[in-house]
Amino acid sequence: MKFSITVTLKKDVLDPQGKVVKNTLVNMGMNNLKSIRQGKHFEIEVNETDPIFAEKKVDEMCKKLLVNLIIEDYKINRI
Repeated sequence: MKFSITVTLKKDVLDPQGKVVKNTLVNMGMNNLKSIRQGKHFEIEVNETDPIFAEKKVDEMCKKLLVNLIIEDYKINRI
């Protein structure tokens, strides 16, 4: 069973890397940008047939290692 995890900075957390990317794109002539936020993406495959149990395990992975819960949010999708 495969899962996709998208990790983004919380809205209240400053994103200096996203700002640098936005400024660079604007300097390249892409003036219609409103904002860019940078994040992380993980694809995880687990050897599990029960989708509820599998998602709980992936959620546990996120909370224990993949996500800094103080400054980041995450979303899990089954793929």
